[in-house]
Amino acid sequence: MSRPPEGRLPGKKLPDSSLSERSEAGRRQARWIRPLQLAALTLAGLCGGGYYALSASGQGSGAVVLSGSLPNFTLLLAGRDVIYCYYHQPCKDQNQRKGVIQTSNTDTLMLVKVRGRRVSVLSIPRDTNVGEFDPRKSAADQKVNAKYWDGGPQALVSAVETITGERVDNYLIVRTEEAARVIEALGGLDVNVPKGGIEWIDKAADVNLKLSAGPHHLDGQEGVWYLRVRKGFGDDYGRIDHQKQALSQLASKLTTARGLSALPTILSVMGGVETNLDPGLLQSVQPVLSQFKLSFATLPTNTIPHSFNLAVDRQKLAQVWGDALSSAPSGGGPTSQDKANLNKAGQVTVLLEDASGAQLGPAMVRALNESGYPKVQLSTLPRSNEQSQVFTQTDVEVAQQLADQLNLPRLQGERFAVQPGQIGVLLGSDARQLFAALNRFAPHPPVTQPPVN
Repeated sequence: MSRPPEGRLPGKKLPDSSLSERSEAGRRQARWIRPLQLAALTLAGLCGGGYYALSASGQGSGAVVLSGSLPNFTLLLAGRDVIYCYYHQPCKDQNQRKGVIQTSNTDTLMLVKVRGRRVSVLSIPRDTNVGEFDPRKSAADQKVNAKYWDGGPQALVSAVETITGERVDNYLIVRTEEAARVIEALGGLDVNVPKGGIEWIDKAADVNLKLSAGPHHLDGQEGVWYLRVRKGFGDDYGRIDHQKQALSQLASKLTTARGLSALPTILSVMGGVETNLDPGLLQSVQPVLSQFKLSFATLPTNTIPHSFNLAVDRQKLAQVWGDALSSAPSGGGPTSQDKANLNKAGQVTVLLEDASGAQLGPAMVRALNESGYPKVQLSTLPRSNEQSQVFTQTDVEVAQQLADQLNLPRLQGERFAVQPGQIGVLLGSDARQLFAALNRFAPHPPVTQPPVN
């Protein structure tokens, strides 16, 4: 991919005198037009077609081919704990409500919003208060994770609607053994354990998870333990962040041959969970999964004084999970928001982590520079099978723009290793295929000439 001569726009021929005759207004316009056009040529091209995907039949037509209209709905995904009747002994009937010593909470809560090609996932911290905090009532009873036990799925749905202000159309309540079957059917989970490793041993829950720092491939049961553990990730927010990464990876596997073969298992699991979701929806959506653009965010909260409960911050919620972020790109010309984000792109620092194992980092730095991101810091990591992704804390709009250009999922979190003014990009081993056009710029080992006799 050759860079156009300085002062020229791709595909445009300018007379030799054009630069000297161009007005100041024209120069100002070129400063944002040129990177925007380069973004389309470089980043979208590197993704093997950018925003557009192949049709369900696998024939490359250059445009999205859909059978019918894409769905628009919301889905509440909840993971429920095990119910214990005696010490170290789970109840044989996991649906009983009497004679238990430990009830079933829903510490994992995600609200999925599907709007056209956008799939936005909002993680809700387990300690989030439902409505206004009442100091006269039990703090634990006011937390969202207790509502399922109090009144079943409908009570949980109502609580999430109160917290987010969103209508919840469907719910899916999953137990640990069901989640393990899905992870196993999709081929397991690839993770990168942080420094210090993870050790979680809980005889009561029959958990025995010991992972050293570095990359690991987990089976279904280990994957569920990893998603539930907080130790090694700091707190519930850290756990939520690595849950986002895992869910993004599993969702991407649904579009592979392994995902297709796993569909019967996933459908059989859905037959045993608590849900009001039509099982046929997954089958109808599966052919167009590769066209969905994923983004993940964490519900912003503030600590309620004299309590461990959390109050939702609605102003920040609109910034990280608003309708503007949930709408798909129009495909038309640049909007005023596009221009504003492009100006911000020149100010943020992109922390590029190359774990592709193919030395794609230097070539990606060049592509990012040409696309309006002049501040790029490259670090090379050991090869990782984690999914390539864009991640951020506060600079969500710019991160979304970059994720769209790279055709990668965008993750917003509270504990990602980025600061305000920084956006992270992780290149996993899948980057070799996603950005195959970069291979020509990647360094190659020197060719050793045979000795001359």
